[in-house]
Amino acid sequence: MTATPDATSRASIADTLAVYLQRRVLVVLLLGFSSGLPIVLVGSTLQAWMKQSGIDIKTIGLFAAVAVPYNFKFLWAPLIDALDVPVLGRLLGRRRGWLLFSQAWLIAAITCLGLCDPAISAFVIAIGALVVAAASATQDIVVDAFRVESLPENEQAAGMAAFVAAYRVGARVSGAGALFLVAAFQAELGSRGAWTACYALMAALVLVGVLGTLLAWEPVASAVAEADHALPAHRRPLKRALSSALDAFRDFLSHNLAIAALVFVALFKLADALAFALLTPFVLDLGFSLTQLATIRNGVGFVFAVLGGFAGGLIARALPLSISLWIGGLLQTVMILAFSWQAVVGKSLTLLTFTTTIEFFTDSVGTVIFVAYLSALCKNPLYTATQFALLTALAALGRNVFALPTGFIAHAVGWAWFFVICALAGLPALTLLAWLQTRRHFDGLTPGKK
Repeated sequence: MTATPDATSRASIADTLAVYLQRRVLVVLLLGFSSGLPIVLVGSTLQAWMKQSGIDIKTIGLFAAVAVPYNFKFLWAPLIDALDVPVLGRLLGRRRGWLLFSQAWLIAAITCLGLCDPAISAFVIAIGALVVAAASATQDIVVDAFRVESLPENEQAAGMAAFVAAYRVGARVSGAGALFLVAAFQAELGSRGAWTACYALMAALVLVGVLGTLLAWEPVASAVAEADHALPAHRRPLKRALSSALDAFRDFLSHNLAIAALVFVALFKLADALAFALLTPFVLDLGFSLTQLATIRNGVGFVFAVLGGFAGGLIARALPLSISLWIGGLLQTVMILAFSWQAVVGKSLTLLTFTTTIEFFTDSVGTVIFVAYLSALCKNPLYTATQFALLTALAALGRNVFALPTGFIAHAVGWAWFFVICALAGLPALTLLAWLQTRRHFDGLTPGKK
């Protein structure tokens, strides 16, 4: 008997959803949560603590510099590719040893940061936050490499969607969740004790990632690196790390159209980065309250961001990479124009809910598909951590460098035209995508293939 189209469709959907229950994907989900926790603890949550402690706004503004390890993590990623953690590497394997080491470092660093007091020494707090950021960036390097190497081709898209969703949940827990905890603890412990207890609890939540590490299997690709490390010419660790860094860049540049691919990586998320850079001032300028902003962005917007991540995973799994990039790129670029519409209409809570949720959804779709592309570019298991860290650093240029003059642009042209300009900033990436497609850049470029 021939299967009916409806039965075939139901089986296909069931297979697509079942992949999220695979052990490897669930491990990536747990690791994503622990990756999302720390970045907010040294960002907006730390700013709230300092503000409540009476630190002036100029000093608080300077604390943006504590996030610098996230931007330069590619500098020590070669060490993670080339070196094995003593004892842990032998017990758990190359990647899992580094995972557990970075997570133990992160738990200790977050706990110590919570024991500091901004009112006594902002400098000590800055050092503590810098150590947390360094531990977090190291964990990110290892998690990215582990995810790319451990998931087979048919689980890569689901793994990326699960990771992005869990990352966002972790960030919300250490953001809005941490502030709720402090408010609840203050009556019993006072302000100082409440913040210490909050950071201690956030440190304990990193154990979710530790659980993922213990449940994980060491990637098969690690055997290739371990054999390479055992060669007589590669037995000196520091020399091996330096050689790994040089060889990682040389290996990537040997690929066809490598330079064009690097430019594309830097440009793909540019439009979104520019638009999101001033989203909070834009909403407040329209007359909305902080409560309304938080409710929409952390409530409905967050739910749609998670749904967008899973939608992006389904698209990346079902369609060729180039077609998926077109869908993600067009959606995340065109939907920015919804904010121009909001600027023209003005203060409308219904419209703000619509524009925010649709942009969060399409941004997540584009992000997951983009990460699928980055994963596909990192083909050599000897250099996965280094190459992925370099690519993510390039992708962050839009948020950390190109977005710097956005305030001047918005002031000069007004909000409606500002978001039009942001959308137009996505055209170079789409143009380059078309050029790469005509040069057959994406042929055989599939996430998970090594």
